[in-house]
Amino acid sequence: MTSPADEAAIAAQLGREPRGIHEVGHRCPCGNPDVVTTEPRLPNGTPFPTTFYLTCPRAASRIGTLEGTGVMRQMQDRLAEDPDLARAYAQAHERYLAFRGEVGREAGQSVPEIEGISAGGMPDRVKCLHVLAAQSLAMGPGVNPLGDEVLELLGEWWQPGPCVGAGSE
Repeated sequence: MTSPADEAAIAAQLGREPRGIHEVGHRCPCGNPDVVTTEPRLPNGTPFPTTFYLTCPRAASRIGTLEGTGVMRQMQDRLAEDPDLARAYAQAHERYLAFRGEVGREAGQSVPEIEGISAGGMPDRVKCLHVLAAQSLAMGPGVNPLGDEVLELLGEWWQPGPCVGAGSE
């Protein structure tokens, strides 16, 4: 469950009402949520494979800038060249699926339409750094090696202070 203050902060971060939130997956050092975990089926019935959803607009903007630099292509190339990295990335995919399955059970949801599908391109591709970083934030360092790299490249995005102010609380 999320608190009304968290929901207000998330709505301010997203610029819209959040949908299908399961819980706050991670908090920014500023105190606001920066990742939410979502139920595998949205309230309107749509399957939603993005279990770890990055809500912080500052982190999301920096990640968008990273995506524009070609880092995804470099990561993709490394997956093809480095079997240890590929194995760790495949394990991150499996952990993602296991976590989503647990959330689905808690929510009483079965979503066969997305069975075996995670997000971010896992387990073979790199197509969304936002999801990879969100998984690393929510599940902790060492779970998704490429998500960990993204977070390292971001630097301290929270240093200027909260991305949304007290007006959202």
